[in-house]
Amino acid sequence: QVQLVESGGGLVQAGGSLRLSCAASGRTFTVYQMGWFRQALGKEREFVAAISRSGGSAYYADSVKGRFTISRDNAKNTVYLQMNSLKPDDTAVYYCAATTAPWDFVVLLTAKYDYWGQGTQVTVSS
Repeated sequence: QVQLVESGGGLVQAGGSLRLSCAASGRTFTVYQMGWFRQALGKEREFVAAISRSGGSAYYADSVKGRFTISRDNAKNTVYLQMNSLKPDDTAVYYCAATTAPWDFVVLLTAKYDYWGQGTQVTVSS
């Protein structure tokens, strides 16, 4: 199994940027596709972005496409989420997650992820 620890959340003004990091430990990092999800207060957890084992492919939710970038450094066992042009609607707890599922549309599904971090709060003020 793998343990995931997120960092980098905080309070930022609308239009600002943050970079989230997720450090993995345990089982070999490169067996996992990695994803970022978020959950706003009173709402269901939703997909944000996912990246393939090699880092060569990524999916994004339409709501963040063009503003967020997911990346990974397999030498450092870390996945990142660069968030630019932040909006108040981006306010949520952000979670990273790991899955051994194949690289196809299933990586957009919360239920396909086996391991989750504890989350990091992102608050965007207007």
